[in-house]
Amino acid sequence: MKTEDVLPADTADGTGHGPPVPPDRTDDRARRAGRADLIAAACGVLLVTAAVLVGHAVQSRDGSLRAQWPPLLASWDPHTGPGTLAALITAAGVVAYGPRLAARLPWRGLPAAAWAASTAWVFSLASIDGWHRGVEKRLTTKHEYLRVIDRFEDIPATLRDFTNHIVIGEPGNWPAHVAGHPPGATLTFVWLDRVGLGGGAWAAVFCVVVGSSAAAAALVTVRALAGERLARRAAPFLVLAPAAVWAGVSADGYFTAVAAWSVALFALAATRRVRRPAVAALGGGLLFGWTCYLSYGLGLMAAVLLAVSFLARTARPVPVFLLGALVVPVAFALAGFNWWTAYHLLVERYYQGAGGIRPYGYWVWANLACAVLAAGLAAVAGLRRSLVAAPGAVRDLRGGRAAGEERRTPAAVREGRLALLVLAALAALLAADLSGMSKAETERIWQPFLLWLLPAAALLPRRGVRWWLVASAIPALLVNHLLWTGW
Repeated sequence: MKTEDVLPADTADGTGHGPPVPPDRTDDRARRAGRADLIAAACGVLLVTAAVLVGHAVQSRDGSLRAQWPPLLASWDPHTGPGTLAALITAAGVVAYGPRLAARLPWRGLPAAAWAASTAWVFSLASIDGWHRGVEKRLTTKHEYLRVIDRFEDIPATLRDFTNHIVIGEPGNWPAHVAGHPPGATLTFVWLDRVGLGGGAWAAVFCVVVGSSAAAAALVTVRALAGERLARRAAPFLVLAPAAVWAGVSADGYFTAVAAWSVALFALAATRRVRRPAVAALGGGLLFGWTCYLSYGLGLMAAVLLAVSFLARTARPVPVFLLGALVVPVAFALAGFNWWTAYHLLVERYYQGAGGIRPYGYWVWANLACAVLAAGLAAVAGLRRSLVAAPGAVRDLRGGRAAGEERRTPAAVREGRLALLVLAALAALLAADLSGMSKAETERIWQPFLLWLLPAAALLPRRGVRWWLVASAIPALLVNHLLWTGW
């Protein structure tokens, strides 16, 4: 057995410290860790149950939640559709063969395979609602970006005038999603229309195909920072993410991919795993700049980027990254769009609508129930292991150990690094939650953060991995067959 394949449970304290212990003690610690994983998952189930019960009581009493099936923005609508069989086959295939294929495929082919499988999973779930209702029509409703394509005939003039139409009451105020995002989001669909890919179908295909590449970006990042073994173990969970319900079809899936590739390129530059780290850093910066002009809240992805720099123990690519990140803001500023002015007007618009009615006291914890549903119970159990591994990981990076503590195994070090990456994303998610600007719809809005919780499942033991995959797939299938999810 290679040193890097030794599990943390093979050591005296079950976290990778100290000398090896006899198999009976190892098994005992593994059983206790397994029970703790199940308890964490059970707490996730209880949180969701509480959010459903309390949410329905509050909504029935005064309607203040502005959600028909809280905590999700959804309505009760049991149904099957053309994608039902495809979704079942995709889920069964990933559960049965995903871990084995992820372990055996040549690395060069694994990110592409994960991208393809993720695309199939998202499309199959979306098609449960039928092609027209579940795919083609999704981005053409009254709240969506495609409703204003014709108003961008003169792009520079529209950008200069963009902030004048954010607040409700102004003449020709933007639809909810256009007003709620910087113009980069809408411009994406304007440019698709300009190159002949106009309409809801092309917009949907673009969002799903590009958005699904986030799984590949996460794999690249995990491998660069925590090693190939953990990246391979994370792959099936990245593919079979319950968040796929809301990625298909949503522009937030596209936002997720842009942010994810920004992190991946920065990680490659920081760990010097590419021939030209400076080019990777510049590309990552360009994508991060674009990310901030797709959604105001995605500036919080800086927490994940900081974690990457911390884990790589270098700030060398940061200046080039920042140079790239400035390109998009400068371009928009020269075009006449002021990001800060628009953001403050968005806050005003937010409280003019449902955001001013929905109670913070419910959503500040019910949002986390949405995150459990979108990330899955495997991610919840993996987060527990991440919290346990974090102190040792910080000591590793600082180069210190507690008194009497032996050197940790290489495998434990890598798992600790992954744990810190996951916890950085959790910190960004919690910051978004506490801000009060994400009351409801977080199963969709938080996809860029939720993506980075999924690799935590790689910290779970190999034994039982298929049951954890089942626990990811079944809620997604139930939500898509029992509810009509909207945004």
